[in-house]
Amino acid sequence: MAMIRHAVLLLLPALLVACGTTPAPPTTAAPSPAPRARAAAGVPVVVLDPGHNGGNAGAADEIARVVPDGRGGTKPCNTTGTETVTGYAEHAFAFDVARRVARVLTERGVDVRSTRSDDAGVGPCVDRRAATANDARAALTVSIHADSAPAADDRGFHVAVADPALAPSQRGPSLDLARALVAGLEGRGSTPSTYRGEGGLDPRPDLAGLNLARVPAALVECANMRNPGEASVLTDPAGRQRYADGIADGILRTLGR
Repeated sequence: MAMIRHAVLLLLPALLVACGTTPAPPTTAAPSPAPRARAAAGVPVVVLDPGHNGGNAGAADEIARVVPDGRGGTKPCNTTGTETVTGYAEHAFAFDVARRVARVLTERGVDVRSTRSDDAGVGPCVDRRAATANDARAALTVSIHADSAPAADDRGFHVAVADPALAPSQRGPSLDLARALVAGLEGRGSTPSTYRGEGGLDPRPDLAGLNLARVPAALVECANMRNPGEASVLTDPAGRQRYADGIADGILRTLGR
């Protein structure tokens, strides 16, 4: 009987072909990628932090609640940000530039993460933004903003770092990152601020996201949104790409890539 069963099994494929059918190939589940595989393989993690958010204006109570400022005090969770005289919002500018930076970095093999995934939400609060980079053990984090300067003819970018430093990462590593961002932005044609900081660097004690960061961190104010000339660059996709390329250049320089 065993010999008969064996013969039938041998003849079965031929019988199926003769009947116009073929046996279905065995199915195997596609292997799932290992979570955080790139980070585990030693690929640097960079956290981008596009300032503010599109839903903040409609959530006044939520963004007004206080959170730790990193120096023993408190700050509002977040703010609405500024805008150009024609109504182009800082949150939209920051989110678009961050996406452009992410594309450049990803093409260079960097694991890029963001503190927010769209431009329609609320927050997250500034302390949560810092925690995103800390929890990821990021190689560095960069916040992206645009400014509203005291005078319409004020112009230029500045890069803020936490000062006085509260952690080792806020000393040399954050300063090195800030200097690389200054060089990257200057290399793409932007000029340092005429109204804040010196040579593009702006050490500050009041930015909670920088105070709470335990990885190298800097905040870029790309331009004065109230300056008509700079606003025309900010609202132009090519202009936003120029800022993104400068920021990406600075990050890649810091990573040694």
